[in-house]
Amino acid sequence: MAFEGLSEKLNNVFKKLKSRGKLTESDVKEAMREVRLALLEADVSYKVVKDFVKSVTERAVGEEVLASLTPAQQVIKIVNEELVSLMGNSNARINMASKPPTVIMMCGLQGSGKTTHAAKLAKLLKKEGHRPLLAACDIYRPAAINQLQVVGGKADVKVFEMGQTDPVVIAKKALSYAKDYGHDILIIDTAGRLHIDEALMDELVNIKKETQPDEIMLVVDAMTGQDAVNVAKAFDDAVGITGVLMSKLDSDTRGGAALSVLSVTGKPIKFVGMGEKLDDFEQFHPERMASRILGMGDVLTLIEKAENVMTQKDAEKLTKKFKENKFDMDDLLDQMKQIKRMGSMKSILSMLPGVGDKIKEADIDEGQLGRIEAMITSMTKEERSKPSIINPSRKKRIANGSGTKVEDVNRLLKQFDQMQKVMKQFTGKNNKMSLRKARKQLAGMNFDKYTGKGGGNMPI
Repeated sequence: MAFEGLSEKLNNVFKKLKSRGKLTESDVKEAMREVRLALLEADVSYKVVKDFVKSVTERAVGEEVLASLTPAQQVIKIVNEELVSLMGNSNARINMASKPPTVIMMCGLQGSGKTTHAAKLAKLLKKEGHRPLLAACDIYRPAAINQLQVVGGKADVKVFEMGQTDPVVIAKKALSYAKDYGHDILIIDTAGRLHIDEALMDELVNIKKETQPDEIMLVVDAMTGQDAVNVAKAFDDAVGITGVLMSKLDSDTRGGAALSVLSVTGKPIKFVGMGEKLDDFEQFHPERMASRILGMGDVLTLIEKAENVMTQKDAEKLTKKFKENKFDMDDLLDQMKQIKRMGSMKSILSMLPGVGDKIKEADIDEGQLGRIEAMITSMTKEERSKPSIINPSRKKRIANGSGTKVEDVNRLLKQFDQMQKVMKQFTGKNNKMSLRKARKQLAGMNFDKYTGKGGGNMPI
């Protein structure tokens, strides 16, 4: 994940500060030197790092901070506030037109993920109740139009295309079509180039003149580091962007571009791509990103992801099953599928406070949920509703059918049985067990084989 290295280094700095108790001005300045190096190694712009460290130091060496009972916590609080300020104090939203349709022009270099992210944005806006239309104006890259049609189809959003016609004409016709057929948002997928050139900029300027976009969204690849900031500045100077969409922020990138783009261009990051799937897409929240960087987790985003895959009705139905002690293997299978829709286990765990900085790639086996799913789907309907009937011969059949071992099946059944016992204590008539105690017992059910080298809890 992005910022992994930076997060680890910053947490090491803060651990040193906490171990010292009372802090002196020299302690703070020494810590800030390490913070400066960590930011530079994360590919943050030198000028941004210089201003950031100066601002934090000025606030942190004040008498109020150094004389407080928890000076280290005060310094961390200041760093968090300055990080939020660096990325934008508020959540930047799309500039919506007072009279529909709102026109969003997507631009960027070839390979930045512009076409896919146009569809991701369209899908997100559709979820919010809009009727977006995608316009295929990239006539140069082979199969670009077909790619937009494919991802548009997956997002269930209509794609307007006119083949290899002049992109300016296509954009103009698409705008007329959007007005005529009630689409309140038009997303124009423009052509990219391998590098910034005059022809690309001229075409964008002409599309801008014809469609008068409310939003000019630049898609930049987070993996390109400071080059992403340079690209943003070049496009802003030539076309006048209104916001940035940063793709591949889930990759093994240092993430410095996300911390530099606002300071260098004055234009905020509005959305981030966090994976290859169409749902791996988020609105950019500076305060949440700062929390992730500092290892504080991002519970709000995790809750939003959970709400996207589980409706209130689903939650009530699940609660009822727990109360009536009717939670079976089919219900567990449903939970597995919902977890998978939320993203990778690593991305989910990284949002939990105090967990993100401890996660290592080797500790998480993303295939374990799939193996549990395979074991459950290898069971008969009767076995799923009454796991107690699964005898040795049935276990062998389930193991063979799922490509696992009998001991894996035994472990799944044992953990499921333990979970049911805990929930029965919690939801029974006497109800002597508190919710906190029930959660604690459930958390103690270590799924070593199912959550990888580092162990873990039952994934429900």
